[in-house]
Amino acid sequence: QVQLVESGGGLVQAGGSLRLSCVASGRTFSSYAMGWFRQAPGKEREFVAAISWRAGNTYYADSVKGRFTISRDNAKNTVYLQMNSLKPEDTAVYYCAAVSGIWYPAESGKYDYWGQGTQVTVSS
Repeated sequence: QVQLVESGGGLVQAGGSLRLSCVASGRTFSSYAMGWFRQAPGKEREFVAAISWRAGNTYYADSVKGRFTISRDNAKNTVYLQMNSLKPEDTAVYYCAAVSGIWYPAESGKYDYWGQGTQVTVSS
């Protein structure tokens, strides 16, 4: 069982930056691939970024490529999402998720554990 707790959301102006953190419980964090997803009001949850077990592979949605960076610190059981050059369309609740075993980075249905989410609001 893994519990995930996100933090770092908030209100920021367009062009600004935020760093989201997701802390995982348990001693097997390094065996989980991690992903960030987001859901805006009235829209479906969408993939943002994902990172493999030992951070050797990262994946990004086209909409955030070049602006967002996912990273992880297995010693701290934490995955990060650095978000730069934020746009109003980035406004959403951001969720981190974890999966062990077979991994499909962009498929939310393949993740085993989810956090409660953190709100990111970008004003224009």
